[in-house]
Amino acid sequence: MAQRIGFFLLEGYALMSTAAAMEPLRAANLFNPDPLYEIIPISRHGGPINASLPGHIDTIPLAQAGHRFDLVFVVAGGNPLRVHDANLFTWLRQLDRADVPLGGISGGSALLARAGLMQNRRFTIHWHHLEDMRAQSADYLLERRLYVIDRDRYTCAGGAAPLDMMYAMISARHGSSFARKISDWFIQTEIRVSNAPQQASVAARYGPLPHAVQEAVEMMESHIADPLDLSQIADLVALSPRQLQRQFSNALSQSVMQTYRIIRLETAKDLLTNTRMPVADIAHMTGFASHTSFTNAYHTHFHETPAATRNNAFTSASKRRAAPNNNLKNNRKNKIQTEIP
Repeated sequence: MAQRIGFFLLEGYALMSTAAAMEPLRAANLFNPDPLYEIIPISRHGGPINASLPGHIDTIPLAQAGHRFDLVFVVAGGNPLRVHDANLFTWLRQLDRADVPLGGISGGSALLARAGLMQNRRFTIHWHHLEDMRAQSADYLLERRLYVIDRDRYTCAGGAAPLDMMYAMISARHGSSFARKISDWFIQTEIRVSNAPQQASVAARYGPLPHAVQEAVEMMESHIADPLDLSQIADLVALSPRQLQRQFSNALSQSVMQTYRIIRLETAKDLLTNTRMPVADIAHMTGFASHTSFTNAYHTHFHETPAATRNNAFTSASKRRAAPNNNLKNNRKNKIQTEIP
């Protein structure tokens, strides 16, 4: 049965971002005997909704949308922080209670956050809104990435980034070979990984890798909180578990799941260093079954406890904040001394 994917469009939504999200789903339907995705555009009042360029998409009204979706995206252009739509926020919360995964495209994640639906979820937003969002709340787990998939939340920065996120989603559900057909269809010969703004590619960090190993690592990085098992990863890259293990051993000198655990632990270290989230929540967000199993794995890899990492990080931050004040005091003291005759 085709997955029902809703796109809630706000007036003036970015046409490029919206097309980049919808078109891969349409292409997936072309390459499969039966439709894989049903695309449902939605708006507050229904009817044609104008895009950022001359043109529109016909939508159904929010009142008729219901809650029978497999995933719903909010697509927002302009300034999403100015949007105050109680009906939209209520509907999104109802979807969440019905266990419908939610996503934000361009400024859409700002509306999910303002609806209270991004607690303890890593997410991203268009760089233009990044600092404004950080000013809204220190608790937001914002990341400057192309896209972030954190369990049941799918967010991307807009522009062409939805193409990359949709590739990751389709690859995780239908395999990388099928997803490559879609990227080739759109002449997107280089699929960017989620953290491309900071690191250009998996190859840039790991060196040249066999294609299947690179694809497996990219899937690991987009499934941090909900780890895949070895058979799932092998199936998605069209290899047997034994073949994939052999390629990982040859390329990285470690097993598939060892690599996966390190990726999750590195993510945990980043959260410990840059947020004040409870350690138990970080353990859950990085796919560990318990606080104890997380602490043991963390200590084995980093040779210190999660608490020690956090203490060191915030001690260093306090010293950095204090340094300018000390310099200011010294400058004032020197100025006073030079002014005394």
